[in-house]
Amino acid sequence: MLWESISSVVIGLALSWAALRVLPGRLPAARTVFVTGALGSLFGAYLTDSTLGSGHPLATPTGAVLVGAVTLSLLIRPRGRGPVPSAAAR
Repeated sequence: MLWESISSVVIGLALSWAALRVLPGRLPAARTVFVTGALGSLFGAYLTDSTLGSGHPLATPTGAVLVGAVTLSLLIRPRGRGPVPSAAAR
């Protein structure tokens, strides 16, 4: 379980690095992206392991990649628009 956790965090950091390289202007600060990617992949590995049980060496990293990518996709901002002001600021 320890190696699955470490590998899922490494997978999340790799996904975050790739997202920052591909979409540099559409993501928030790099620290936020790296933390979100690592935690998303860790949660994906935990979810997959708890659903399928142990003994699935290919399914757990796959779940980490999928949930990590979905979590990172939630951070992407629309193209060409800055931050949207809140209703209280208008």
